[in-house]
Amino acid sequence: MGMALSAVSTVASGALSGAGGETGRRISERLCDLLSRDRAGGGEADTGAEGGGLRQLALPVTEPERMAATLRLMEIARSSPESARAVTEWVREASWLAPRAVAHGASRPQMLPPASAVFTDRADVLAWITALLDEEGRPPGAPTIAVLTGPGGIGKTAAAVQCAFELGERFADGALFVDLNSASGTALSPSEVLVRFLEGLGVPTATVPGDEARQRDLYRDCMADRRMIVVLDNARDDAQVVPFLPASPGCLVLVTSRYRLGRLVGEYGARPLSLGPLSTEDSVSLIRRVVGDNRPPAADAIVRAVVEATGGIPLAVCTAGASLAVREHLTWERVARQLSDRIRGHDQEGAAVREGRSDGSGTPADPVRLAQDVSYSELTPDCAAFYRAIAVWAWPTVSVMCAAHAAGVGEAEARALLEQLARVHLLEEVGEERYRFHDLTRAHARELADAEDGHGRMAAAVRRVAVAHLRFAAGADFRVMPLRWRLGPAYQRLVLPEHRDRADGKRALAELRRERENLAAVIEAAAHHGFDDLVWQLCEAMWGLHLKLGFHAQWIDTHLLGVEAARRSAEEFGDPRAVGRMWTQLAFGYMGLGQVGDAEDALKEARAADRACGHHRGEATAVEALGLLRLRQWESVAAQRCFEEAQQILERIGRGEDGWDDLPRATALLEHHIGRAQTKQRHFTTAIARLNDALARFRDLPGGDPYNEGRVYMSLGDAHLDSGDTELARVCLDNAVKAMTEAGAGLQLADALVARAESHRSAGRPAQEAEDLRTAAACFEENEDPVGLERVRARLAEAEA
Repeated sequence: MGMALSAVSTVASGALSGAGGETGRRISERLCDLLSRDRAGGGEADTGAEGGGLRQLALPVTEPERMAATLRLMEIARSSPESARAVTEWVREASWLAPRAVAHGASRPQMLPPASAVFTDRADVLAWITALLDEEGRPPGAPTIAVLTGPGGIGKTAAAVQCAFELGERFADGALFVDLNSASGTALSPSEVLVRFLEGLGVPTATVPGDEARQRDLYRDCMADRRMIVVLDNARDDAQVVPFLPASPGCLVLVTSRYRLGRLVGEYGARPLSLGPLSTEDSVSLIRRVVGDNRPPAADAIVRAVVEATGGIPLAVCTAGASLAVREHLTWERVARQLSDRIRGHDQEGAAVREGRSDGSGTPADPVRLAQDVSYSELTPDCAAFYRAIAVWAWPTVSVMCAAHAAGVGEAEARALLEQLARVHLLEEVGEERYRFHDLTRAHARELADAEDGHGRMAAAVRRVAVAHLRFAAGADFRVMPLRWRLGPAYQRLVLPEHRDRADGKRALAELRRERENLAAVIEAAAHHGFDDLVWQLCEAMWGLHLKLGFHAQWIDTHLLGVEAARRSAEEFGDPRAVGRMWTQLAFGYMGLGQVGDAEDALKEARAADRACGHHRGEATAVEALGLLRLRQWESVAAQRCFEEAQQILERIGRGEDGWDDLPRATALLEHHIGRAQTKQRHFTTAIARLNDALARFRDLPGGDPYNEGRVYMSLGDAHLDSGDTELARVCLDNAVKAMTEAGAGLQLADALVARAESHRSAGRPAQEAEDLRTAAACFEENEDPVGLERVRARLAEAEA
C-alpha cells in the first residue's frame, strides 16, 4: 500500500511538470489505463462510443485523490492474478520515476570556494570544531552544527572554508557550499539552494522535482548515511538554515552569520562561536603574507601602525596589504599616513574626506571602509571608473562580458582591469574569468558610482549589460530550439551554420545554464531601471533553458517581471504580442510546480491579451498549452477540443501575416497532439490516421524535423501497442529509434530504445529486449543521466535473469 501510494504521488506530480520525459508520460498514461479497468474482470471499462468512462477520470492531484486512486489500484490488483501482475509491474516501473539519491560513489561534490593562500591564525576555531565532532552523546540522526558569528569582514567565510578543507579527510563524501544571500542582498529561496545542492549531489537537473517539499525530501535522501560537510554562508536567520540540515550524524554543518541564530541553538543543538578581530601580532603576520617578499621589509612600528588602523579586521588587513603588494611606488609609510588621515576625517591635503553610509554599517572610521578608500585612491582613473561601473548592480558573478559592457570597454581591456582589481583585493576570482565582490566592497563601489557617476551613467551601464546578455541568450536559445516560433528583434538575422555539429544544441544549453543566475539578475536590473523592452525579450530568450531544465522558481520570478514589462511596453507603442507570450510562458512555469489553477489563470490572461491585439499565432499557442495541460490531467476529450480550436485559430492567419511561415509546423504539432488525445480515448483508427498525417506534415517541412518525426513514431508505437498490434508497434519504434539517432537527441533516443524494449518483451523477444536496454544504458551514460542509467540497468538485470 505504501509503495503504491508513493508511486501514484510521484507519477501524478511528474505528469503536470513533464518530469521523466517520455518514460514519465507513458507511465502516467498506463496508470490512467489501469484505473479504467473493469472492477470485475480486469478488462477495460465500458467507456462508450465517445470514451465517456475514461473522460470521468482525472489525474489525482490532491492527497485525498491520490489515496483514492491507490485504493482503487489495490482493488484492481485483487480482482485477478493478471491484474495483480499488471499493478505490481506498474508500481515497480513508477518507483523508478521517483527522484532518488545517486549512489554515493557516483558523486562526491566539492563545492567549496578556494581557500585563502594567506589564511592566518584561527587555530582556535579548528580546535573548537574538532572537539564538537569528537564529542560523545550526540542524539542519533543529528549532524554536528557549528555557527560562526561576527560582523562583516571579520573572516567568517574564510575560517569556515579553511576548517572545511582541514577536516576534509574526515568527510570522504564531499562538501557542499552556498552563500545564502544573493549578491543583491536578498535571501536565496530554499528551492534555489536545494536545486544547487541536488545538482552537486549528482541528480540530473531535468529530474529535480519542481516543488520545494519534494526537493527537500530528495536532499535528505541524498544525504542519508553520508559523511559530508555543508557550509551555509551568510545566513540571515534560523529559518534560512533549517531546510538544509541533513538528518545524518556523519555530517558537519558550518553556518556563518552576522546575527545570532537562537532557534538553531535552542532547537537543533547548534553550537555558536563569535569571531573577533585578529590580534596585532596575527594582523602583522597576515599583512606580511599578503604583501609578500617582493619589497624591502618595513619597520615593525610602521607595519603595526598600518594594521592597528585596520582594527584587526581581516578584510581590511588584506585590502591594505594587497595594494602594497602590487604597487611598487606605494610605501608602508604612505599607507599608514593615508589611513591616519582618514581616521581623522581629512585627506593628505587637508580636505574633508567623503562621508556617508553605504548600508547602515559603515562610518568614516570603519576599518574596512578606510582600507577600501586607500586602495581606491591608488587606482588609475580608468581602473577606478571600471570599479564603479561593474558595481552598478549586484551581479551574482562578474564575467568578462558583463564587466566589458558595464564599463563600455573591450573584453581584452576588461579582462586586464578585472585582474588588477583582484590583485588589490577589491574583487575575488571565483572561477575561470569570473569574479565576485565581497558585499562590503560592492557597497563601497556602488556608493562611489552613485556619487561620482550619477543615476544616468549607472542606468546606461545596466542597459549595456542587458543588451549584451540578451544578444548572448537569444543566440544560445536559437541554437537550443531553432525551429520554435519566437518574438523579439533579438532573433532577427540569426541563422544556423550549414554543417552544424549535432552537439551544438547541447553546448548552447550548457552555456545558458552557466549564465542562468546572471541572466535572472539582468532581468531584475533591467526591470528596476524601466528597460521594459529588454525585460520581456530576456524572458523570451530563456525559454529553451527553462523548458529543458526547469528551475521553476526562477522561471516564475523572471516571467512575472516579464508580464508587467510587456504590459507597460505595449502601452508605450511596444509589441502588444509580448503580453500574451509572457503569460503563456509563465503558465508553463506554474505547471512545473503543479500549480494548476495559476497555470489556467495565466493561459486565460494570455488568450485574452492575444485576442485583444489580433495575434492569432499567440492565441493558438495559449489554447494549445491549455490542451497540453488537460492531456497531462488525463482529460483527453477536453484536450482534443483545445487542440482542434487552436487549429481553427491558426486558419485565420492569412498569407504574409504574422505566423504564416510557422503554420506548417504548428499544424503538424497539433495533429500529433490530437492523435495522442484520440489514442487515450481508444479511438485507435482515427488516432493512427491523425498521427500518420502529422508524420507526413513533419516530413514535408523544409529540411525536415527528425526530432518530431521520432516523437510521432513513438506515439504511433503506443497506439499500435494499445490496440494490440505489437508488430506494427515494433516497426514504428524502429523508425523512432532511427529518427532520434538522426536528430542527435541522446536522451530521447534512450526513451525510444526503452519503449522498443517493452514491445520486445510483450512479443516474447528477450534477446532483443536486452540488446535495446544495453544500448539505452549507454545513451543515458553518455548524456550524464545516472538515474535513467540506474533504472535501465535494473530492467536489464531482470531481463537477463
